[in-house]
Amino acid sequence: MDKVRIGIINVSDRASRGEYEDLPGKEVKRLMDLWLKNDWEAEYAVIPDEQDQLEREMVRMADEQSCCLIVTTGGTGPAVRDVTPEATKAICEKMLPGFGEQMRQVSLNYVPTAILSRQTAGIRGKSLIVNLPGKPKSIKECLEAVFPAIPYCIDLIDGPFIETNEEEMKVFRPKKK
Repeated sequence: MDKVRIGIINVSDRASRGEYEDLPGKEVKRLMDLWLKNDWEAEYAVIPDEQDQLEREMVRMADEQSCCLIVTTGGTGPAVRDVTPEATKAICEKMLPGFGEQMRQVSLNYVPTAILSRQTAGIRGKSLIVNLPGKPKSIKECLEAVFPAIPYCIDLIDGPFIETNEEEMKVFRPKKK
């Protein structure tokens, strides 16, 4: 199995200033440790809600660090400083709106304010970028909803073959004919 590189970016003014612990990024890492069979390593960053900084970090992780998956947490709401979807759209060649649709659908089972969320996903080269909300509970709910499609998406963009611990996370790949 190939070693998998995954980018984790917590987009938060307060966490980037050290005002609170990076619980969102730690939740993504915990889930990857639980779900992935592959050896994997994280490329990790905590940055403020600044579109130019987020764009540079995602480009660096995709183009220089060869992360097959880049997961952002935070910055997906309607607040003035929430710019994660704009940064993602600015650097991706293809957008995958189904990711955001699925995450909002799942989140609506828990909170009516899920309709305010602007999560999305896109592809830059051989990297899949997925925007998640900023709260650990919501991160888990949303990532559980979309992760079954992530390994196959990474297959389609010529990334590494990702295997999961089936008892923790079942993924879908079409049957070969």
